Amino acid sequence: MKIILAIDGSDHSKLTVGELAGRPFPSKTEVHIITVYTKPSKMVAAEDVLVSEDYYPEINRITMKWATNITKDATKILHKGNPKLIITSALIDGSPAQVIIQEAETFGADLIVVGSHGRGAIAGFLLGSVAQSVALHAKCSVEIVR
Repeated sequence: MKIILAIDGSDHSKLTVGELAGRPFPSKTEVHIITVYTKPSKMVAAEDVLVSEDYYPEINRITMKWATNITKDATKILHKGNPKLIITSALIDGSPAQVIIQEAETFGADLIVVGSHGRGAIAGFLLGSVAQSVALHAKCSVEIVR
């Protein structure tokens, strides 16, 4: 079995990791943990905000450190819960829903596991939902953990 576990460091994401760690899986189950981030844009929307170009590399460094840490934490939790899992990970720049779907196809995933942010109906409609988009467009099964 091949599983994509998409995490973002949120409380829902942490619950998702814990949920997956406690499950019995067949031997040789592969879990590919992905954290999707977006490099900071040098375009600033607010006209009153000025940001020095020197800050962008620092912001990117902090973002990468954060993404690396949450991925390492998830790996430790999964290994502790089920040491037989084959775990790989990746930090990927891009649009979360698109990256998750693409990684699942590339990896040959049987299942994508994502956390729900638990937005209400109106907020979900207005803001969109990564989990919803993944569920609608993925070619494999998708589990959304609340």
